[in-house]
Amino acid sequence: MSRKASKTYCFIAILLHWTIAILIVGLLVLGYVMTRPEIDPTRQFYLFQWHKSFGMLALVLALLRIAHWALARRVLPVPGLGPVEAVASSFTHRILLLLTVAVPLAGWTVASVSTLDIPTFMFNLFVVPHLPLTKSAVSEDFWSTVHATLAYGMLALVVLHGAAAIYHHLWRRDDVLLRMVGKRRRFSGEEPS
Repeated sequence: MSRKASKTYCFIAILLHWTIAILIVGLLVLGYVMTRPEIDPTRQFYLFQWHKSFGMLALVLALLRIAHWALARRVLPVPGLGPVEAVASSFTHRILLLLTVAVPLAGWTVASVSTLDIPTFMFNLFVVPHLPLTKSAVSEDFWSTVHATLAYGMLALVVLHGAAAIYHHLWRRDDVLLRMVGKRRRFSGEEPS
């Protein structure tokens, strides 16, 4: 793929972006629901399995997204974006990409170090092997805290990211949000691209 700059995102980037976004929101909601103390243990087991399955799927898609991001055309910032906004946008995108890998990896680590040694049944199709780590309650508590902290940090960044896109769409009236759905505004006097 060419590294030539583009004004819009390609179909693959858009598809990965929205699929991962939906997975992240779903995983955050599911993660909250499945840890409620009033949940029936049998139901909780199945919710954990779904959470782990979708988490592994999110990890695979995030790795594909990072590979695509490294190889695909660079997308130019929208016109009128100040230097501070450009740096903040780039930093936020990079941290979000990092977290889309770090959060599921931390979750996989929790499952791997748990003394319960419960397998991860990937959508009931196959078992995902545990990482080769020593099992201990201390490690499980540590990695559970890391997983939750990173997940809630990602939630904060997702809210910020979404709010910034809406701000750009409604108040700045630029293409920040539109180009992630595959469209561009046509301003008067602009040549078709």
